[in-house]
Amino acid sequence: MQKITTYLWFDKEAEEAATFYTSLFPGSRIGDVQRYPEGGVMTVTFELAGQRYIALNGGPEFKFTEAISLYVDCESQEEVDELWARLTEGGEESQCGWLKDRYGLSWQIIPRALTDLIGGSDPATSARVVQAMLGMKKIEVQGLLDAAART
Repeated sequence: MQKITTYLWFDKEAEEAATFYTSLFPGSRIGDVQRYPEGGVMTVTFELAGQRYIALNGGPEFKFTEAISLYVDCESQEEVDELWARLTEGGEESQCGWLKDRYGLSWQIIPRALTDLIGGSDPATSARVVQAMLGMKKIEVQGLLDAAART
């Protein structure tokens, strides 16, 4: 059992959000659903790619902010494109690979190429890649590669 679990507060969309999130990542699933005495969903335990979360229908008192986000390490531009399209549907794009989904939860959809290029041994290349990223909403790997190749 995972020692620390991320607990997400929703108004009344916990089950809907958990179902949506588990549809995005292979190997994900809904676990336990607990109900309030009157029958409505109280919490939903779910796993995304092996990481456990709990979603609560706690009411409208608290909203998500960018102070917390879910970071997704993407292997390819295709994975970035698919997740970006699905998560921004009903949500909103932000800068540098960040977005808010339809429930207001912030995500970072980041291709591994970005971290590889920034973490390289040449500071000038890293700086060019960072500058390219700063001008992007959804991260485009080809744009990063082009920036890295400039001299």
